[in-house]
Amino acid sequence: MSFTFIHAADLHVDSPLAALGAKDADVAKLFALAGRKAVQALIDEAITSKAAFLLIAGDIFDGDWKDVATGMFMVGELARLARAGIPAFIIKGNHDADSVVSGNLPYPETVKVFGGKKAETHLLEHIGVALHGRSFPHRVPPDGFVDSYPAAVAGYLNIGLLHTALDGTRGDHAPYAPCSVAQLQRLGYDYWALGHIHQQQIVEQNPWIVYSGNIQGRSVRETGAKGAMRVSVADGRITSVTPVILDAARWANDRLDISHCLSEADIHAAMAGHFTGVHAQAENRPVALRLTLHGTNALHPRLMARQQEMLDEARARALHVGADFWVERIILATRAPKIVASAEPDDLNVSALLQAAVDAPEMPSLAQEAAQTFAGKLPVSLRQEFSDLVMADALAQAHALLLGRLDFERSEPE
Repeated sequence: MSFTFIHAADLHVDSPLAALGAKDADVAKLFALAGRKAVQALIDEAITSKAAFLLIAGDIFDGDWKDVATGMFMVGELARLARAGIPAFIIKGNHDADSVVSGNLPYPETVKVFGGKKAETHLLEHIGVALHGRSFPHRVPPDGFVDSYPAAVAGYLNIGLLHTALDGTRGDHAPYAPCSVAQLQRLGYDYWALGHIHQQQIVEQNPWIVYSGNIQGRSVRETGAKGAMRVSVADGRITSVTPVILDAARWANDRLDISHCLSEADIHAAMAGHFTGVHAQAENRPVALRLTLHGTNALHPRLMARQQEMLDEARARALHVGADFWVERIILATRAPKIVASAEPDDLNVSALLQAAVDAPEMPSLAQEAAQTFAGKLPVSLRQEFSDLVMADALAQAHALLLGRLDFERSEPE
């Protein structure tokens, strides 16, 4: 007997995208809508491929909803799957455990949500599959969470659903339900459908231990294609695990060397060429791009003084590439060439004076104190983004900004 099933996780339906909303509400709405479109694409994929069943390994939602429409949307999509005769099996992750209202959703009878007290097993006898899973009873699961999973059922293809960071060393995800690969292998399952890590990963193939990743990127930390896994089974064993792309919008975080650019016009032309490539890679999806400009360039001080103007120009040029191409941010990581000191001792060397201020022993501690004070006044959702912007050479950037502002004002016609 041959069949396929779909392994998905981390849907985060109607995730608020708070940080993006603070920058541009219209773009935030576009990406929020992309999250729902990705769910619809997931159900479409299961139906079109005539999957035997759908697995969702946690974090359907993003905590409690602001609107009951969030829950009704998910009920409607799973009902569409039920009408096609395809069952769904769900475990709750840490974000679902935060939600009070989602526990009472009237899912179709074909949807099975695993309990949280201990691992449960559902047998699909007509195809010889044993599904084992356990939901998070609350945001932080109890110690030994995986210990309640039973041994494999003899004569069945055994599949485990688990929301976990495994050994807790994968990226910046919290180490929920920590366990080792060896611990999972000892249970004798054929496939582990994992959730929580938002990147597709095949951790092991003997047995298959797989992260499907999230189905839609939610921030510039989650770049590239997103989706689920299509798993093929023949004669009681897994023959292939194939990524399925489902996202309806794409994040990109790129770097562009502008060392060769001699004018601002050259820089904008280089960015426009880069935009074309990013848009092509997204395959006609909406794109939000964070672009870091780097390299040694004599224009560095002027660029520092005109960051908003550069961003505005870049966003305008991005619209030439696509109506749904948005430049989320431009980060300047360029450097000015080394300045040769003036041969005339009586000349007023503004750069040297500013450098002396930057090099003052007390300046780093003063700058750090100011940064901490500012960060404390930001919403929690934006603090991480602010910390990304605080560079080790922030004082040197301030130096360049002042020089650029002086140069710009001198060049302005009276």
